[in-house]
Amino acid sequence: MKTTARTNPLAPSTSNLESCEGFTLIELLIVMSIMLILMALAVPQMLKVKKNANQTSAVQTMRTIGSSEMSYFSSYPGKGFGCPLTVLGGDPKTGAPSADAAQLLDASLASSGHKSGYVFTVTCGSKTTVNNQDVYNSVEITGIPETVGKTGDNGYCSDENNVIRIDPTGGTNCTQQLQ
Repeated sequence: MKTTARTNPLAPSTSNLESCEGFTLIELLIVMSIMLILMALAVPQMLKVKKNANQTSAVQTMRTIGSSEMSYFSSYPGKGFGCPLTVLGGDPKTGAPSADAAQLLDASLASSGHKSGYVFTVTCGSKTTVNNQDVYNSVEITGIPETVGKTGDNGYCSDENNVIRIDPTGGTNCTQQLQ
C-alpha cells in the first residue's frame, strides 16, 4: 500500500488560482451593448406597428359609427341622424334604448370619443325643424389622432353616406378616398 504525504490543508493551492467563476466585466459590457443595439432596432418598429394598429382600429371605428348613424336614422325617423356622438351611446343597464341614448355604440366610446389613440366626433349638419324638433339631415364623422405621428398619421372623415376619406396630414381636410 502506497502512502502519500498530506500537504497543509490550510495552505492556499496555487493550481486553482487561474480558474474563477462568473463573468468578467468585459463580457457583461459586451452582452449589454448587444442588447442595447437590438433594442434600438426593435423599439421604433414596435412603435410603427402600434401606430398602424391604431389607424386600422380608427378606420373600423369610423365604419362602426357610420353604421350606427344609419341604424339611428332608420330606428328614429322623426329625429334624422344622431348628433352628437353621445346620442348613439348609452348604458344598456339603464333601460330600453331611446332617441337620446340609442345604445348603438359602446358607452365609453360614445361618452369620451377616444379609442386607440384617436379622437372621434360627430358634427351636426343641415337640419330642419318639424313640430318644434330639430331633425338633422346630414352629419359629419371625424377621427383624428391624439398625437399626429405618434398615435397615428392619418385623419379620417365620413358623412351620412358612410364613405370614409383620408387626410394624410392627420387633420380633418379629408380629400382622398379610403381604398
